[in-house]
Amino acid sequence: MRFVSAEQVAQLAGVSRSAVSRTFTEGASVAPATREKVLKAAEELGYHVNDLARGVLANQSRLVGVVATKPEIGFRAHLTAALTKALIRRGSIPVLINTGETEEELLAAQKMLIGHRAEATVILSGSPPASFFELAQRNGQPLVVIGRSEPDADRVLAGNAEASRDAADTFIAAGRRRLAVIGSRSATPSIAERENAFVAAAHALGFEIRIAHGRDSDYDSGIIAARTLFFEGERPDAIFCANDLLAFGAMDVIRQEFGLSVPDDVALIGFDDVPEAAWLSYGLTTFRQDPAAIAARAVMLLDRRQQNPDEPRACERVIPQIVFRKSFSKP
Repeated sequence: MRFVSAEQVAQLAGVSRSAVSRTFTEGASVAPATREKVLKAAEELGYHVNDLARGVLANQSRLVGVVATKPEIGFRAHLTAALTKALIRRGSIPVLINTGETEEELLAAQKMLIGHRAEATVILSGSPPASFFELAQRNGQPLVVIGRSEPDADRVLAGNAEASRDAADTFIAAGRRRLAVIGSRSATPSIAERENAFVAAAHALGFEIRIAHGRDSDYDSGIIAARTLFFEGERPDAIFCANDLLAFGAMDVIRQEFGLSVPDDVALIGFDDVPEAAWLSYGLTTFRQDPAAIAARAVMLLDRRQQNPDEPRACERVIPQIVFRKSFSKP
């Protein structure tokens, strides 16, 4: 590839190479007439500043790494989209690394980002090892972790426990007595926290809880978990699902395989409020996480850390609010 160079712009404009550089450097001094000639030549040639080269010279780029596992699925897809938009508005260049959740994969992603002098990393998936944070600190790279409690990084947390306790209280207040929760055997910290908080809240009120797990936190796992609940033991009359994808799978099984009514026979509450939750075929009552609000908090933490590198690690909480639809409503 032959990108248009600053030297070509200088020749067409009839100015020096340094005049071109000053024209495209914020705050640099350049005569108005010179600036006009340079900008006209640049537009004619299709020239753009080599930000990569500038980043190398400054030992830092405008790249911000976004590390995620399966970023195309469920709420994470909407959070990834909101985060990349927020970073672009900030003037950053988001780089999405679709990786696994193992320590080795996370460290490989981090080394790649540090090698390209990424100015920061936002982690949406996995639990990074201590060496991950140590390497970031040695290189002065800010880290923001979303959805997990990491004392060595700035973090944005959802009110998982608060919402899950609210789900238990809401079911019981409505007269539901045979409660169940659907989670995942490969649970993320957020999924596990929701399940545990729901169970603890119900136990505190004197209720036993049936627990069913799918292999993952997706639609197919919701199907598997629901079949387990309805083939074995007493049929539940209320199910809290640790995310909306699990709830969709469970709802389809309840209605189509067992011929039961939602919410008359079985009420469901999910978590996330992905757009499909409002579809007429689901009408899922769920706790809404606002991806734009979470992304905004993450960007705010990045800015704060860059301005004050030595401040104590910060935690921002975004509390989900319940959205009532036809899968369950207060009596």
